[in-house]
Amino acid sequence: MKNIQNYVMGEWVNGEGEELVATNAITGDAIGIVSSAGLDYEAILDYGRKKGGAALRKMTFQERGRMLKALALHLVSIKDKFYELSYATGATKIDSWVDIEGGIGNLFANASLRRQFPDLPYYVDGQPAALSKNGTFIGHHIMVPKRGVAVHINAFNFPVWGMLEKIAVNLMAGVPAVVKPAESTSFLTELMVREIIASNILPEGALQVVTGLGRGIIDHVQTGDTVTFTGSAATGKKLQALPHIIDRSVTFNLEADSLNAAILGPDVEPGMPEFDLFVKEVQREVTSKAGQKCTAVRRVLVPEDKMDAVQEALTSRLSKTVIGDPQTEGVRMGSLASKLQVERLVENVERLMKSQEVVYGDLRDFDVVGADKSKGAFASPILFRNNDPFKNTDVHDVECFGPVTSMMPYKTLEDAVEIANMGKGSLVSSIITADDKIAREYVVEAAHMHGRIHVLNAKSAKESTGHGSPMPLLTHGGPGRAGGGEEMGGKRGVLHYLQRTAIQGHPDTIMEITQVYQPGASRPESEKHLFRQHFEELKVGDTVYTHKHTVTDADIASFAQVSGDNFYAHVDATSLDGTIFEGKVAHGYYVLSKAAGMFVDPRKGPVLLNYGLDECRFTKPVYPGMTIGVKFTVKEKIDQEKKSEDDIAKGIVRFNVDVYDETGETVALATILTMVKKIDQSS
Repeated sequence: MKNIQNYVMGEWVNGEGEELVATNAITGDAIGIVSSAGLDYEAILDYGRKKGGAALRKMTFQERGRMLKALALHLVSIKDKFYELSYATGATKIDSWVDIEGGIGNLFANASLRRQFPDLPYYVDGQPAALSKNGTFIGHHIMVPKRGVAVHINAFNFPVWGMLEKIAVNLMAGVPAVVKPAESTSFLTELMVREIIASNILPEGALQVVTGLGRGIIDHVQTGDTVTFTGSAATGKKLQALPHIIDRSVTFNLEADSLNAAILGPDVEPGMPEFDLFVKEVQREVTSKAGQKCTAVRRVLVPEDKMDAVQEALTSRLSKTVIGDPQTEGVRMGSLASKLQVERLVENVERLMKSQEVVYGDLRDFDVVGADKSKGAFASPILFRNNDPFKNTDVHDVECFGPVTSMMPYKTLEDAVEIANMGKGSLVSSIITADDKIAREYVVEAAHMHGRIHVLNAKSAKESTGHGSPMPLLTHGGPGRAGGGEEMGGKRGVLHYLQRTAIQGHPDTIMEITQVYQPGASRPESEKHLFRQHFEELKVGDTVYTHKHTVTDADIASFAQVSGDNFYAHVDATSLDGTIFEGKVAHGYYVLSKAAGMFVDPRKGPVLLNYGLDECRFTKPVYPGMTIGVKFTVKEKIDQEKKSEDDIAKGIVRFNVDVYDETGETVALATILTMVKKIDQSS
């Protein structure tokens, strides 16, 4: 029998002995021996920090983003081999799509975040703070990659997505990872990691994987390391409370399985599109991945007068669910991940049967298509009815991690919020309503207990990703029982792996550290106009000081005519009583437009185009007779990759536009964004 191997310290190795035999969840056949016994975890973590961390920290955010994009494109090109093995986990084609292509989608999404980060290995956070009267001492914040390793302890339900959604974030931040997937489905994770390592896209040490039990894997974590755990709340809390985790201030992110709720709005009647959407959404959440999702709907909250109608509709849909081998035509629900999961499911269903009535399903009496029920890890969908959720409260404490959910009534929306919150914190809650005011009331009152709220109606249904699908650009986590952590979250997720540090000093010093022009920093005059310089030649802080222009009444009148902006303050001096203006004032956009005419070098050169304007402010009125000039300064440079061999090699340059008057006081500020050609067209 083959071994499901570990990839550590640059090598594929077997663990000692046999910790577990991974089996095909459909057939029960053995797939391979899983073991990580005997691995030197102290050395593994140190290898990640020193080898992988050092390499990643040398890369800029732009380079890390391009690395993730290249990896995503590579994995998409060979995705079929992952689907073939994914069936052995009990997943249907749709289940596997969520796991495999959903996971790869996280790489793409995090790669796109590079546009929100500088062309540096570290991040400049927020705006500068003035700390002195004359501006010679300022403060700022930078965020640097933590000099540790991320240890990801993942659940069995998503062997691909669970890994990729986490490493996409830490790799973007410049931090290496050691992944410990659940043993029962680690064979699929191993295959994915083999392809990642073979691609040579990641630097050595950036990713290691431990496929066995991993006992001792967090015994050697240090300050700067991050541990993430996805699984049961009880296990996660035990790990989080380990003395050395606390003593060493190790960041611990817990994402626990939770008792998520879906609420049918009080406005929804049978026959409405939202009623059908609700029933379909609940049925999908019960049967998708055979209910093995931390985000699955465990509690179904229904207005008390609609209970019978929902029960009838839901049982009808569940009865049409064909269970069996996912590769058999017509099968819509596969198996659980292992026989062990079936045993745990049966135990918890029996616990809930003491306080609730089963209205659909039987864990022993159900049909399976294309497989032997006695050999595979199959289970039937189970629908409970709980007529008094305030009295029969087991449903708010016991989670059946499988195709099981419980219906319960509510009288008012306030009751629905209270019942949903009795789950003590969840990853996600849904409300299905056609009334946006009801949606608003539920969201505002319930949000403090739920990490995400999915609002569904007929208008959003076509493109809605569904109750159970966390998205890479939004935070994934939840309060209370759900663990209190956050995963993903777009830019927010990346920042979790960075250390924020306040920096103080002269504006010139802070400019050098941040590589962004700072107010009060030196502005040496450029010998050559900035629009005549290629991307590589431009230096942050270099400035063009333009000629001056005295604004006239004719300028204001002409701009009003050309633009059509005849706001009274610009054209009617008799209407200014009670305003802040002393007389007819120039349009702010005229001032900015005139500034552009003053700082632009019109000849053809390296500047390809101006494509945006940020942070535009008009800080002082400009009246006829005032004289304006412009300080035009290189604020920041961001490299950009070529999209094809024929593409022009270029970078993004942000210029600070400071328009000032004859007293030297600033009257307008803006940042313009330009694409600037490189000298070297090969990069």
